[in-house]
Amino acid sequence: MMPMPKVLIVEDDEVIAQGMARHLIAAGFDAVWVANGEQGLARLRYEQPDVCVLDLMLPGMDGWKLIETVRAEGISTPVVVVSARGTEHDRVHALEIGADDYLVKPFSMKELVARVRAAARRGIRRDEIPRGEPIEIEELRVDPREVQAYVDGASAELTPTEFRLLYQLALDQGRVATRDELLQKLWGRRESHRDRTVDVFVRRLREKIDQRAPRHTFIQTRYGVGYKLEAVPK
Repeated sequence: MMPMPKVLIVEDDEVIAQGMARHLIAAGFDAVWVANGEQGLARLRYEQPDVCVLDLMLPGMDGWKLIETVRAEGISTPVVVVSARGTEHDRVHALEIGADDYLVKPFSMKELVARVRAAARRGIRRDEIPRGEPIEIEELRVDPREVQAYVDGASAELTPTEFRLLYQLALDQGRVATRDELLQKLWGRRESHRDRTVDVFVRRLREKIDQRAPRHTFIQTRYGVGYKLEAVPK
């Protein structure tokens, strides 16, 4: 028996939080709720839940600060943001600082469960997935057993979601994957209007891999179509 994935809900509205917890528990998750960012941070540090569902507008430490803090400390728990703030700028900024997904309130509980399930899959514990061999392309090594990539021998310090995107591109090396295909495989959903999730994660991979690689760029764009992994000399 696999243990029930543990979900930490950080939300100051008790009615919303309890509704989310109820639906997640019914879907087979072990859901716990805290009402502020400080408690959320303590739980993330010491309990290492499988997924964190996070509201941005919190008393004291807000959701933005919480994401930045846990990522700076190397805590890689997938974070699904739930927020009434739905502008493209807010969504992109949350993903850029380290969130894994973003849901705009009001949303259906079915959608929340699906997003949390996909996030739990992406952040799954290292030892539960049979791992393939490392993929080596010039000075880049993508190692599924370590759930990490190495540029010229140094760790790229990828989060689980960044790694899964890179690994997906590496498995399809040289073939262009569309945004919609990547969203379905990694985030479990179809592309909707102006969904920038894949683009933001590609940008993060470029910062961690292409900018550090001495001789090649690896993440290539096919404009209007999608992305592929291919070594191109700098």
